[in-house]
Amino acid sequence: MTLERARELISQQLAFGGGYNRNAVRLILSEVQREHGRAAVDRLIGDMDLATAFGLKPGTDFSKVNL
Repeated sequence: MTLERARELISQQLAFGGGYNRNAVRLILSEVQREHGRAAVDRLIGDMDLATAFGLKPGTDFSKVNL
């Protein structure tokens, strides 16, 4: 998944909000971490303010999120 595609998918989830959407974002971040590393995940969390929207914090390891 490209980072641009990840941003698009996360933007869609932000528009809906809610617990299920938080889980969807966690899955997206898990894939981003596998392909691009944790630094890319931290940038997405900061750039898209996912800490406020879903309580996701930079530095979190998303490698154990189940697909």
